Amino acid sequence: MSFLDYFKSKKTNTANIAKERLQIIVAHERGKRDQPDYLPQLQQELLAVIRKYVDISDDMVQVELDRNEDCSVLELNVTLPEK
Repeated sequence: MSFLDYFKSKKTNTANIAKERLQIIVAHERGKRDQPDYLPQLQQELLAVIRKYVDISDDMVQVELDRNEDCSVLELNVTLPEK
């Protein structure tokens, strides 16, 4: 193995990692595109109400909307801190 081959293999691995990360970001953004416009505002308002009673950060509340043929389901996940 030559000195130049060592550097070539690392570039390939780095490119693959970057490609995988980009695919994850694109998939995440596509998922957001199908969501209604009010969902981020709803999440912030829910967070404000919960903060009246419990000290939590923004990443502790997640709101998702699942759509089926017959109905839509709003899922709210709140991670409460331990006392």
